Amino acid sequence: MRGLKALLFDKDGTLVHFDRTWGPSAGHVMRVLADGDADALARLEAVSHYLPDEERFLPSSPLVAGSSAHYGPLWAQALGLPADQALFDRIDVLFCDAGLRHLTPIGRPADVLGRLHAAGLRLAIVTNDAEENARTQADALGLMDFVDRVHGYDSGFGSKPDPGMVSAAAHAFGLPPGAVAVVGDSAHDLSAARGAGARFILVRSGPAPVEDLVPHSDLVVDSIDDLPAKLLNG
Repeated sequence: MRGLKALLFDKDGTLVHFDRTWGPSAGHVMRVLADGDADALARLEAVSHYLPDEERFLPSSPLVAGSSAHYGPLWAQALGLPADQALFDRIDVLFCDAGLRHLTPIGRPADVLGRLHAAGLRLAIVTNDAEENARTQADALGLMDFVDRVHGYDSGFGSKPDPGMVSAAAHAFGLPPGAVAVVGDSAHDLSAARGAGARFILVRSGPAPVEDLVPHSDLVVDSIDDLPAKLLNG
């Protein structure tokens, strides 16, 4: 990929194993919010397309690529609560704690990002998670020494599939969008990249099928572990 100067990584499904991290975390968060109300818990699981016995989401789940601002109104309705920022903030705080306890990386992200950074590439994280949560997880994985920016849905640039956080990262790096690639596992990542005029690298490590994204991707890899060989050799 000639002229590539920066990589913007999606987090969940790209750097972090979605099901192993968020499956058990979501079960815990929903139980806390339901507060012993079995009917409310069942409603939360239903609107989340969540399989409690397996502690995982169906690919159709609104939590697979959405932020609490996206699925929060569904949860509010299930709980009979106002769909306000106070609820969304509480969801984010609960997920921050639970997600850190269950945090499971995909491959060797610190090694991969370290090699890419050493080769001169600028690196950022662009995620529909809250920025604080993303920073906390990135720090726990040893990534913050290599990452210059972290943009979450609440960072002021919008959320994916809109291109705002991608455009903001390119601008902060002083780079044209064409010199930047988004690395992600979902249609939201692809849309954000293309909307900003950036390139797109598809990883097959997420929870949802991606075959329909392959023809629209500039590069397809099984996981981020493949990136140094693909981008730094030759």
